[in-house]
Amino acid sequence: MQKLIIAIDGPVGSGKSTVARRVAALLGYVYIDSGAMYRAVALKALRRGVSLDDAGALTALAQATHIDLRVQDGAQRVFLDGEDVTAAIRTPEVSQSASKIAVVPGVRHVLVAEQRRAGERGGVVMEGRDIGSVVFPDAQLKIFLTASAEVRAERRWREHQQKGDAIDLARTLEEVHERDRRDRERSSSPLVRAPDAVVVDSTAMEPEEVARLIVLLAKGQAAGKTG
Repeated sequence: MQKLIIAIDGPVGSGKSTVARRVAALLGYVYIDSGAMYRAVALKALRRGVSLDDAGALTALAQATHIDLRVQDGAQRVFLDGEDVTAAIRTPEVSQSASKIAVVPGVRHVLVAEQRRAGERGGVVMEGRDIGSVVFPDAQLKIFLTASAEVRAERRWREHQQKGDAIDLARTLEEVHERDRRDRERSSSPLVRAPDAVVVDSTAMEPEEVARLIVLLAKGQAAGKTG
């Protein structure tokens, strides 16, 4: 059966990472977290004191950065210039910084090229905000995963709670709305649904339900391509 490129896009908190990892596991595909790349660059910028408003410096930083996504013991690990930063890139500060860096055209150019190289052979599940619209416009299966802002905020809040981060739900909802606005209005690769993407609303669905639905769509698509 043909190995597909599966692109999963959607707003913050829609469950993209959880669902994409599960879909990859069910299909025996490779999971690629594009957002982790932006977070890694954001972490490096914060550590080096690079201004998030300096597009030129951020682009140069991205060009001089090596990001490696590896699977170890069944889980994806993120390495920044050889250092395992899997946990370090998941803080609220890095998350907010990554959303600012993601609007810089030069940074996106560098990382989109890396993402294309990582997935060009197929058999991958890649998630982000512009995978189906920009990175892989010819992906055989495109999913636009969404949910209500309130549900997405609660999911993000619970993630922070589990990590011990002190952040309240109301503030998290504000951040979700701000992130949505920034993602929609950015000039470079804004968050949009690709015309041929299947919209999946996960507001009232568990991640396992969403993942199995996408797997069914993928198998149908692969069978159609080979039939």
